[in-house]
Amino acid sequence: MPFRLALAALGITVLARLLWMLLTVNGMNLVDLHVYVDGSAALLTDHLYDFTYAEKTPDFPLPFTYPPFAAVVFFPLHFLPFTVVAVLWLFAIVAALYWVVRIAFELLLGPEALHEPRWRTAMVAWTAVGLWFEPVRTTIDYGQVNVFLMLGVMIAVRSTRWWLSGTLVGAVAGIKLTPAISGLYFLARRRWAAAVWSAVVFGATVAASFLINPEETRRYFGTLLGDADRIGPVGSVWNQSLRGALSRLLGSDVGTGPWWLAGVLVTAALGWFAWRALRRDDLLGTALIVQLFGLMISPISWSHHWGWLLPAVLWLLYGPYRAVPGAKILAGYWLLTTLIGAPWVLSFLQDSIWTISRWGVWSWLGAVDAIGVLTLYGWMIWAGRTVSRTATVPADLSHGPAPRPVP
Repeated sequence: MPFRLALAALGITVLARLLWMLLTVNGMNLVDLHVYVDGSAALLTDHLYDFTYAEKTPDFPLPFTYPPFAAVVFFPLHFLPFTVVAVLWLFAIVAALYWVVRIAFELLLGPEALHEPRWRTAMVAWTAVGLWFEPVRTTIDYGQVNVFLMLGVMIAVRSTRWWLSGTLVGAVAGIKLTPAISGLYFLARRRWAAAVWSAVVFGATVAASFLINPEETRRYFGTLLGDADRIGPVGSVWNQSLRGALSRLLGSDVGTGPWWLAGVLVTAALGWFAWRALRRDDLLGTALIVQLFGLMISPISWSHHWGWLLPAVLWLLYGPYRAVPGAKILAGYWLLTTLIGAPWVLSFLQDSIWTISRWGVWSWLGAVDAIGVLTLYGWMIWAGRTVSRTATVPADLSHGPAPRPVP
């Protein structure tokens, strides 16, 4: 694909999103961005966690569910007109997604490849495709923060500076707790300084929040933390976590009971062996194992949290195991389910976001992400052993390190 064509595809996609936002009835819904902007305005009061936004979501008034440090970060936004914030948010998401794709290519092919025309074209083209992924589409529709958090973690993975990596992970975990799973990546990589520093920085975000609003900080970390019911309906098809998938399959919320614990143990075991099967220098592959594990074990992983599926597709198509049978099939699976948006389609078939029980077929289709992660882990284990046995070198790409037997 010529670079100009890829750039045109990206430009048309961004323009379409902008026109949708500005000209359609629901284009400015951006319910989560409203929560960020309007909720953070209550930062200096004792009612930050009493705030709810219900104008566009009357069936479930949306509370401010993030740590108080997020309100500190978002606080300046409420001084700007909301339309200005919304447009800037859209362009910022596009820019952040491009850098996520760029860093993924750098980790897979090496920094020298970034200067070659074909890879520059590929980066722009995949950014355009990524904007149509359902997790990214809904991130834009809701005005969510997920792509920014993903970029912070990607830079942390790319960097060899412990203080930069730790600062980024600690800061984004202070904004939204889920990126804290990246500390597990540091530990598994034996990046002890980065792991410790990320915890220190996260602690600093809590301390800063306490200095600004001690009452609400105490309230969040004392009583609200871990309350999944406050975040949203566990059984809704929009919740693609392991708990959500199991709850829909079994017909009631499994909570953190034996079914969920068994699922976590299976996922952890597969993730562990998948990590061992990958090459030691496969930074993106090992980061994906950790991030997908975090999405699986979280009580609530909304479909827009799954932006990590875009780097996963890139890893399958351009990574060290790209020539192993099944890589392109798995990439096609993620492309199909994300471009169509399985949770989005199935959302029209649920009577209520609060109803857990589903017809069997819909329950299984609603578990596409959980099933995909378990399948991906299993394939990684098999692919690592296959490459170790055969020591074959893929010949389909001239750049990027070739797979070698795992020590």
